[in-house]
Amino acid sequence: MSVRDAIASHLVKVVPKGTVIDLRVPDENQTAHYATSVAFKLAKGEGKNPREVGEKIVLALLESAPAEFFDRVEVTGPGFINFWLSQETLNAELEKIIKEGKKYGTSRILKDKIQLEFISANPTGPLTLANGRGGFLGDVLGNVLKAAGADVEKEYYVNDTGNQVLTFGKSILAARGIIKDEQDFYKGGYVNDWAKKNSKIVAKLKDKPLELGERAAKDILKKIKTDIEKKAKIKFDRYTSEKKIHQLKLPGKILQIFEKGGWAYEQDGAVWLKTTAFGDDKDRVLITSKDKFPTYLLADAGHYLETKKRGFDTKINILGPDHYGYVKRIQAVARILKFKKSEVLITQAIRLMRDGQEFKMSKRKGEFVTFEDLVSEVGMDSARFFFLMIAPETHMDFDMNLAKERSNKNPVFYLQYAYVRANNILKKAKALAAQKADLKLLNTEADVKLIRTLAQLPEVIADTANDYQVHRLTRYALGLAGDFHNFYEKERVLDEPKDIAAARYKLVKATAIILEDLFGILGITKLKKM
Repeated sequence: MSVRDAIASHLVKVVPKGTVIDLRVPDENQTAHYATSVAFKLAKGEGKNPREVGEKIVLALLESAPAEFFDRVEVTGPGFINFWLSQETLNAELEKIIKEGKKYGTSRILKDKIQLEFISANPTGPLTLANGRGGFLGDVLGNVLKAAGADVEKEYYVNDTGNQVLTFGKSILAARGIIKDEQDFYKGGYVNDWAKKNSKIVAKLKDKPLELGERAAKDILKKIKTDIEKKAKIKFDRYTSEKKIHQLKLPGKILQIFEKGGWAYEQDGAVWLKTTAFGDDKDRVLITSKDKFPTYLLADAGHYLETKKRGFDTKINILGPDHYGYVKRIQAVARILKFKKSEVLITQAIRLMRDGQEFKMSKRKGEFVTFEDLVSEVGMDSARFFFLMIAPETHMDFDMNLAKERSNKNPVFYLQYAYVRANNILKKAKALAAQKADLKLLNTEADVKLIRTLAQLPEVIADTANDYQVHRLTRYALGLAGDFHNFYEKERVLDEPKDIAAARYKLVKATAIILEDLFGILGITKLKKM
């Protein structure tokens, strides 16, 4: 149970049953540890003054809660209730951090079996910046959901067959001059590079463009896996082949489900899905009229069926900025299949900035900037952390100068420096590890502020697991780093009397634990020195 949950457990005893209790950490310029506006909700229903209702809640709370839990509770302004935790409560949480170590902040609030699908870029070319943004988001979100108790599978759905792979095969043939180039063919230099390197395969499969495209896609996928797993440190539990979905005849099986439920119909020689019944602006084609070819929607619906059959009750799908129109149609499929929960997260576009101006990074053969290019240029940690700092639904400007700077101006450097500082103190003061500590001596403003921030990790993880706002974690991490750097500048460990030094050693130890937990969740490198 987090500190916030403990406050809520005391509050729930003194408000009407079923009251929704909001508790938040106030803005930095406010001194309270937590605040709630619950008095406003109750006052509105009762036709009373919020401040009057708040004062009654405070009186009842102070009578029922353990005397040592709160330092004080007050009503401020028109009816906000502010809470200050006692030093005993904060110190107990500090002891808990040290005792639980890596387990601190984890919970069992989620009991769902969740499939988290992300990136899933067609293996017909290099990963884009948008792919990378969704990749880091999915990787960290999966870690958060696991920390909150969910059974999570991180999945990359590989579109290794179908129209785009067929087009890829034709593009390779066009690159070798075997067929005429067309407007919708892939134009990147990588197409010609593969065609030259594999000229014998091209000659052998010149009359089988789909098979040629599938063969080339295998090589592209190998490169994608290397970029994802080794360079970006993004971990997947499963790669699911669209070709295998077709081999299992899942598109046909889901079509039968649609037909049986009255969700599919024939018109103008095509088969359609009634996605308008689920808020879409028009129904969508499942099987084309021209060549009776299954669309991507039908194949993806077959994939959703496969996910459901394997026991997943929640599906989270992270898509790029060009997929807005796809959301309602795939959500229609999820509702027909009766997923307990289905979410689609859309990431927004990224602009690369240098010296305050948008720029196009120098790259091979004038192609678009790839995810690999960016990671190679600024490093995995900066690329990852910078992408994660901004809410995914917000357009972002990526500051190349700042990402490459090795100073406290660079957020990820600032964070890693806090971790290195903490571990350097622990190394120098290791003789204090066995000494009994009186945590009551941690009473300076910097001490208390740092303890308070450390104790917020469980609620940060819980909130992120519920709303998927991963940027909350980076904001929290930077706030913690700031509090620790402030503590480092204002207080001492080694130069204090032994009793104070022992207490401060425990505070630094707890800080190192929480930072290491955060680095694990965020996928940031834990440096030993800088």
